Amino acid sequence: METTERMAEPLRVLQRPKSLTTLATDEIRGRIVRGELGLGAPLSENALALELGVSKTPIREALLQLKMEGLVSIQPQRGSFVFDMTVDEIRQLGELRATLEVTALERAMARNRAALVAELGRVVDAMAEAVVDEDAGRYRILDANYHRALFEHAGNRYLADCYAGFAFRIQALRARLCSDPALNARSLVDHRRLRDLIAAGDDAAAHDLLVAHMGRTIGDYLDSMGALAAE
Repeated sequence: METTERMAEPLRVLQRPKSLTTLATDEIRGRIVRGELGLGAPLSENALALELGVSKTPIREALLQLKMEGLVSIQPQRGSFVFDMTVDEIRQLGELRATLEVTALERAMARNRAALVAELGRVVDAMAEAVVDEDAGRYRILDANYHRALFEHAGNRYLADCYAGFAFRIQALRARLCSDPALNARSLVDHRRLRDLIAAGDDAAAHDLLVAHMGRTIGDYLDSMGALAAE
């Protein structure tokens, strides 16, 4: 008697809904990164739980996760706060960022130049549209995507992991600057020029421009801190 084998149908992978802790983490992180919660601002577990319609447990777990990401400071007997940085700490962060980004740029140009140029081109075109539309929020996201692309095409996940460890802090600081249309327009010039230099194979000029761009960005961060302190 012949037996007929029945081919098993592939199992459908079920998408699990996000946990309350994940949702709370995403929401609080988004508020910090968008600049809706200022640097050093207190974070009340009770207030956040009420606003987000959850218990304090997922809020407490979310704050612990954000502490690991460097976005929240939890101080015994005082409470939780959005991270804050001194002038010297911002300079140190800028030095670390420059070291990693320059390395990522060099690796990406050597290993995946064509793909890097194509992606940077797409992002720059979108950034130009955001500048015309004066859409600061979209520009900030695209700016982050542009710099992340250097790491994605560098071909070294450990390098990318190092950058990811402080990328959210960079985005939160960037939120202070991207509301200024003049700074966005100047930033766009740098990003477009860097793409063109990479495409032209002028690695030395691309390196110098990236270093100069990040130096100006740190200067703008510090200027914005001074302006806020004077208000």
